[in-house]
Amino acid sequence: MNPKDVLVLILAGGKGERLEPLTRHRTKPAVPFGGIYRIVDFSLSNAINSNLRKIFILIQYKCISLNRHLREGWNIFSSALGEYIEALSPQQRVGDSWYTGTADAVYQNIYSIEKEDPQQVLILAGDHVYKMDYRRMLEFHKAKGADITVGVVGVPVGESAHYGIMQLDADNRITAFQEKPKANPFTMPASPALVAPLAPAGGPGNDKSCLASMGIYIFNTQTLYQTLEADARDKESDHDFGRNIIPGSLADLKVYGFKFIDENKGEAEYWRDVGSIDAYYQANMDLISETPVFNLYDESWPIRAYQVQAPPPKFVFAQEGPGGRVGMAIDSLVCQGCVIRGGRVQGSILSPNVVISSYAQVHQSLLFEGVKIGRRARIKRAIIDKDVVIPDEAEIGYNLDEDRRRFTVSDDGVVVIAKGVRV
Repeated sequence: MNPKDVLVLILAGGKGERLEPLTRHRTKPAVPFGGIYRIVDFSLSNAINSNLRKIFILIQYKCISLNRHLREGWNIFSSALGEYIEALSPQQRVGDSWYTGTADAVYQNIYSIEKEDPQQVLILAGDHVYKMDYRRMLEFHKAKGADITVGVVGVPVGESAHYGIMQLDADNRITAFQEKPKANPFTMPASPALVAPLAPAGGPGNDKSCLASMGIYIFNTQTLYQTLEADARDKESDHDFGRNIIPGSLADLKVYGFKFIDENKGEAEYWRDVGSIDAYYQANMDLISETPVFNLYDESWPIRAYQVQAPPPKFVFAQEGPGGRVGMAIDSLVCQGCVIRGGRVQGSILSPNVVISSYAQVHQSLLFEGVKIGRRARIKRAIIDKDVVIPDEAEIGYNLDEDRRRFTVSDDGVVVIAKGVRV
């Protein structure tokens, strides 16, 4: 399959309400991740590493930060070679509304798709962290003669209410689909499934795992047009791929599931939906162990991002003994421009231009760009948004009842301080 015949659409217009307050001033795909990245960088990097270079990003809410990031970090293509990354806002050519669902977002941009005239359209979510070579899925789609192919990954039964859950037959064809079932989700089959020339064999079935949609879809272009047109005419539809398009296509179209093949090369598959504060926090923590669960240092699969122009990180003061100050960071990621001025950082991620003052302690926390931590302040299990100043001797994360009066605290006890908040 020729990559030039494939158009990539990245859905990046969601409000991200479960990531509030990190999405108070930015759309979810633009939320910082891992120090120097934005969440959308992972889908974009997967596309580039898969040699797919025709990309539309469908934007909507609070998109200024995302547009700036795309302009500064992803202006890398040659229009003379037919390559591009282009952000598309709601065109309102088929109505006067904003995007009302994932399918409606694509339908509102159908004229832009027609102009490019691709053979296949690859639709991606812009809010997941993973490594995947989409060419494998495109080859599978072609080999099966599919009309639609859905990327699938195993998830625990207890998480099924957050995903579209599928049943597959022995040929990987989707036979049934449940959108975010609250009870009795389909579990993995007892016989080996997902067996195909281009997909690995599934393990023995169990009642503890489900096959979930990754929010990745391949459509033959004519199939996409037909299904979107029919869905647009349905006044009862939510205009959503998971709720409407995929379940409504199973009877009449050849709809297949492609088992996720992980390019992360870890001990276990790595795919994370970072749509909640706790999931987002844990995915960041996955980066900082000695052998990270998710590896950013794989030269064969680079993750691209905009790099802030700032000097190297600096660690100052090494005054051992009583009353001494030692600037240090262990089990942490420290980005350019950071100054650790006699404070201690452990198990944390510091975005560019963070300052840690003398005797301060930062543990298991995420500090966004420009955060300043005052002298003798103590921070534990916190996410502190851009440019927040923590005053001297402040304590965050040590008294959650007190923290709840001032900030947001997640279900798992992670304290989140929003951008612009005065502490």
